[in-house]
Amino acid sequence: MIFSEYPYQRPDLEKFKKDMEENIALVGENESLETEIKAIKRINELDDEVSTMFVLVSIRNSLNTKDEFYEKEQEFLDENGPVLRQYSHMLTQKMLKSKHREGLEKEFGSLLFKQAEIEQKTFKPEIIPYLQKENKLSTEYSKLTAGAQIEFDGGIYNLSQMAPFLTHKDRETRHRAQLAVSRFFADNEKEIDRIYDDMVKVRTEIAHKLGYENYVQLGYDRLGRTDYDYKDVKTYRDQIYADIVPLVTELTARKAKRLGIENPKSYDLALSFLSGNPTPKGNRQWMVERASKMYHEMSAETGDFFDFMIEHELLELDAKPGKSGGGYCTYIPKYRSPFIFANFNGTSHDADVLTHEAGHAFQIYSSRDLDPAYRWPTMEAAEIHSMSMEFLAWPWIDSFFEEDTAKYKFNHLAGSVSFLPYGVLVDEFQHEVYLHPEMTPDERKATWRNIEKKYRPSLDYGDDAFMEKGTYWFRQGHIFGSPFYYIDYTLAQVCAFQFWVASQENHAKAFENYLALCKLGGSKSFLGLVDAAHLKNPFVSGTVKEIVKNIKAYLDSVDDTKL
Repeated sequence: MIFSEYPYQRPDLEKFKKDMEENIALVGENESLETEIKAIKRINELDDEVSTMFVLVSIRNSLNTKDEFYEKEQEFLDENGPVLRQYSHMLTQKMLKSKHREGLEKEFGSLLFKQAEIEQKTFKPEIIPYLQKENKLSTEYSKLTAGAQIEFDGGIYNLSQMAPFLTHKDRETRHRAQLAVSRFFADNEKEIDRIYDDMVKVRTEIAHKLGYENYVQLGYDRLGRTDYDYKDVKTYRDQIYADIVPLVTELTARKAKRLGIENPKSYDLALSFLSGNPTPKGNRQWMVERASKMYHEMSAETGDFFDFMIEHELLELDAKPGKSGGGYCTYIPKYRSPFIFANFNGTSHDADVLTHEAGHAFQIYSSRDLDPAYRWPTMEAAEIHSMSMEFLAWPWIDSFFEEDTAKYKFNHLAGSVSFLPYGVLVDEFQHEVYLHPEMTPDERKATWRNIEKKYRPSLDYGDDAFMEKGTYWFRQGHIFGSPFYYIDYTLAQVCAFQFWVASQENHAKAFENYLALCKLGGSKSFLGLVDAAHLKNPFVSGTVKEIVKNIKAYLDSVDDTKL
């Protein structure tokens, strides 16, 4: 079957609950180890069946947020998803207390139990109404931003479709495009303020009901972080501030010189070259054909994977009206299918998102035979696979960018480095928000702008008064839907840079390490995977400084004024 033929049927939740209760009753009671293992495997099967329907609804709702059927199904799942979480909670409670725990750890691995101990702290049945409210607020934000209709130069565009205007060679076009996007957010300011204010309040309430002092540690625990905490993250952010912010300031000055602009404004920073940013030289079909050739040449494993994606039509790449913004990869358990969602817009981002999401998809494809708990790594580790795949694609990148290849490579590496201060800015902002949930919307905006000045000192919004007051974060969906997740991109980027360094020296060996990492799935913790892949720990002081040396050397070797 192709993806559009994957059948959806609203799950019979009463039957699911009954089946789950019957099997959970066999765990941790006076049963044999074999009975417990069999029951847990059956529970995994039941969970996969329901998860498949949840994922199909989520995908189809994001493909067309105006589809009334899937909108109603999404509402149904937002309402019932938190109710079903209690069964996972019940199971892990019983597994942790089982007299056969040692045997279960041998069968399912000890990390599962470590994660279960954390998961136990993040749920109680009495928080279900609050989780339902949180889901509804997240869906509300997604729908509001997906429904953007921005009038610009005679056309009407969504947020994704505005990207080419924001990187336009004509400075005034970029300027007007930024103001048009800002106007959309300004028009919806009160609504977004209300949504986020309610989110902060409900998450703080959940934290208090679970016995946490505030949402910060709960946010970490929800993400399954087992081997580092907010203190480690602060040490890491401090490294970015000390070792990356000065480099990015230097790169911004180089960019201004290339563009011939004395005092660059925020709307200038998305453009990298006066001759225009590097762009793929063909349409979606052309891009997919070249990606197919690349993945077949990269390895037998990546070739098989990409054939599977094409054969089952699991690539949804075009920007369309009513389609949610952004890009993601998810997994449909019953059909053993990764799924890639993106919004191509004719910029270099198309190649980035295709290789990035393919990295996620290849990882889950490589580890789909593992126990369901280990198919995906925790989020910060998952981003290593995606960001590293962007760099592992470099030997083939000329087939996408042709005469723009040197320009793309410089821009990709410089852009990846320049992203790090922004990534930690998002993280530091969220720590401040959840440590001080009583802040008003205006105080949050002032907090964002202050931290923004710390990590992006050369950023000047010019006459965009709305952005100047600290609202850029309105467009960062992760802040709304996945609190504390965003730092994961930067941690993974530091790891991916190490794959870039290794692939410059020996691509085959670097890919071999990468493949081994993909096959491990989530069977080890973040730092366990970092160690297994022979990577340096980003939380250790000095790691960032050491890695950035190679990147700076490469960027300094390029005469970017000629690009």
